[in-house]
Amino acid sequence: MNNTDIGPAWAKEIESWRVAMNAMRLSPQTIELRTYHLRRLAGANLAATPWRVTRSELLEWTGQHDWRRETARAVRSSFRRFWAWGVSTGRTTDNVAEVLPMVRPEQPLPRPAAPSTVVKAMRAVDSRVGLMVRLANELGMRRGEVAQVHPENDMVQESGGWALVVHGKGSRTRILPLPDDIAALLRTAPAGYLFPSPIGGHLSPHWVGTLVSRALSDGTTMHQLRHLCATEVHQQTHDLRLVQTLLGHASLATTQRYVAVDDDKMREALAARSRRWHM
Repeated sequence: MNNTDIGPAWAKEIESWRVAMNAMRLSPQTIELRTYHLRRLAGANLAATPWRVTRSELLEWTGQHDWRRETARAVRSSFRRFWAWGVSTGRTTDNVAEVLPMVRPEQPLPRPAAPSTVVKAMRAVDSRVGLMVRLANELGMRRGEVAQVHPENDMVQESGGWALVVHGKGSRTRILPLPDDIAALLRTAPAGYLFPSPIGGHLSPHWVGTLVSRALSDGTTMHQLRHLCATEVHQQTHDLRLVQTLLGHASLATTQRYVAVDDDKMREALAARSRRWHM
């Protein structure tokens, strides 16, 4: 759904909010997700403008959807932030999204992809999708991070070899050491984004995830490659801090101030695992 599918008042306010979120320097993925949630709501035609939606209407609309917990949490967050922005900018005096109840997070469970599924996919896919699979499986990268890879701008040379600057959630970056053969592929790639879009820029994270999931088949998702990477690297190193740094979890923003991660150990673990996958 795009802005041409919704009323002009909604489209105007959503675009203004997009500009405001960009001024906050939120990541493109966060901005796209939050505006997507608002466009979904706008398409329900509850009111001509978001500022006329009532609390009961908003609560009823969200309650009609059988979302997973994490989706419901994300939608609630988008709505609360949107209406809070509306209050702070004088567009409305009532944050109607305050009526939405808190949604408890799901108990996280590791869901690693089956190694046999990954092997089968790598034998069948073309080189482009195969590289997407490798970045997710061997480096633990998210689909949005894979989509944004720009070798010219993101590759750096360290004492132990080439590394990749990964653009993660919340505009946070981390540096991952690259296995030699992946580094060679990235260094010889055409200029620009590694996975360019036909309409300019890079492929959307959603499409990258779709391509990889199709290659994996049997219901396995791209994110499960990230789980597999985390599981196997932890089994190999028994170093949970290393795995947390590798995955770029937000909670490490504080932890990193106190605990140093052995970059050479991470490089060794990723290179050894990459060699094992390609023996």
